[in-house]
Amino acid sequence: MPLPLNYTLDQKVGEGTYAVVYLGKQTLTGRQIAVKQIKTGGFKDGLDMSALREVKYLQELRHENIIELVDVYATPENLNLVLEFLPYDLEMLIRDREVIFTPGDVKSWMLMFLRGLHHCHRNGILHRDLKPNNLLISPSGSLKIADFGLARSLGLPDERLTSNVVTRWYRAPELLFGSIHYTEAVDVWAAGIIFAELMLRTPYLPGADDADQLIVTFKALGTPTESNWPGVSNLPLYDSIEVFSQPSRQELRNRFLAATEAALDMMSQMVELDPSKRNDTTGLLLQKYFVEFPLPTEPELLPKRTKKET
Repeated sequence: MPLPLNYTLDQKVGEGTYAVVYLGKQTLTGRQIAVKQIKTGGFKDGLDMSALREVKYLQELRHENIIELVDVYATPENLNLVLEFLPYDLEMLIRDREVIFTPGDVKSWMLMFLRGLHHCHRNGILHRDLKPNNLLISPSGSLKIADFGLARSLGLPDERLTSNVVTRWYRAPELLFGSIHYTEAVDVWAAGIIFAELMLRTPYLPGADDADQLIVTFKALGTPTESNWPGVSNLPLYDSIEVFSQPSRQELRNRFLAATEAALDMMSQMVELDPSKRNDTTGLLLQKYFVEFPLPTEPELLPKRTKKET
């Protein structure tokens, strides 16, 4: 396999149907990098659309809380994405029971996450696959949004989009109902579910399949109706579904025992059933939650992963 002289590949760390990931180094600087080799021969038109999206949006988005695309180079067999080295993801930290989270740690991760997401949205880009294992952690503790294979530019309000996006547990109700017109509110919903997961240390809405996801979501947050979400009954997959009441404030307090009132306020604004009522990233970054005590932990002081994957 031809390789530019300015990179070395040291070990393979992952392999999927269409891509292989290696760890390596930049020869001149010694900087650790990851190289994602996307096989070009397995696709009818030469290259997977998700690979083109990832290159396009990572070239456009430069931010301290978004993974850096260092370089792109092609070989006859592969398109190679050279990415900054990020050793583990937020899901690994959540699952590692030897790691203790403080409220300041959760606040720090959410602040970095929302800053990166705000940068995406103000540049007109939807991520559409936010989940803990797409939030990577740098050696210095910074959180960075990764995997832009499902991202796309925000189009016109009447543009048709696919609803089959976002991993099921983080999928907003408008997507579960098959909406083909949606906004950056789908990313905000996913971020709200991740916020809940950070506080609970367990997935918040783990549906077994798409039908079960509706039930799990509405049991926890209430069933959308015309009274709380005007127009919802017109969505393609909306049908007669069991009506669950929305949780009271006390029920939320009981579920999230360590959460402050400001934390509950922010989470509630992110998981509003009606997408038009969800707060946007600008409003979320101005929440009282981020300035009340305890303040966000400095990234370099955040907990580190203790386990190695087996």
